[in-house]
Amino acid sequence: MTVVLADAQPAIRHGLRSVLERPGGISVVGEASTPEEAIAAIGRHRPRVLMVDPSMDSPSGMHVVPEVQRLWPETGILVFSAADDDKAITSALQAGARGYLFKRAEADQILRGIQAVAAGEAIIDKSIACRLGALMCPTSGQQYYYPFPQLTDRERDVLERIAAGKSNTAIARELVLASKTVSNRVSVIFGKLGVADRAQAIVMARDAGLGHG
Repeated sequence: MTVVLADAQPAIRHGLRSVLERPGGISVVGEASTPEEAIAAIGRHRPRVLMVDPSMDSPSGMHVVPEVQRLWPETGILVFSAADDDKAITSALQAGARGYLFKRAEADQILRGIQAVAAGEAIIDKSIACRLGALMCPTSGQQYYYPFPQLTDRERDVLERIAAGKSNTAIARELVLASKTVSNRVSVIFGKLGVADRAQAIVMARDAGLGHG
């Protein structure tokens, strides 16, 4: 798995490289400190993932993300930013980023983010997930954005029922699945949401507007 790191701060790039290359299987093939360097590195290496802080672009950022998406749609984009404001988050996701993590993220969360984006999945910081539905809901013609984009459609079906307070047995019966299949999906959902147990998952899902139907 190949990655290009784009951040104006060398210390951030160095720290990310050490995190990503430690477990093996991930190769940082390029680094960039400016938008121009990022575009050049992606054109040269065609990485699976670009990990980028859009603020290196301009105070408002977000020019690199749509440009990479336009030129190399096969490269997944994971935003790694200190910006925790609604405009930055929605701009990144609408521009084509598959993931958004904060710079306070721990090493295992960063690794999961890279792996998810490389696999074509989406991942966002769990603190964003609780408010993402409200940020991206239909207003002025804006398209609805599911609050947990890192989940597959089948995992969403299970989470909806967890949020409604249903047991694994009831979920299995309703979705016509084996109990073990439901149990496995529940474990995967907890991992993707970054929660420790069912109670935390229910709170997060209901805060995001699920389970009320």
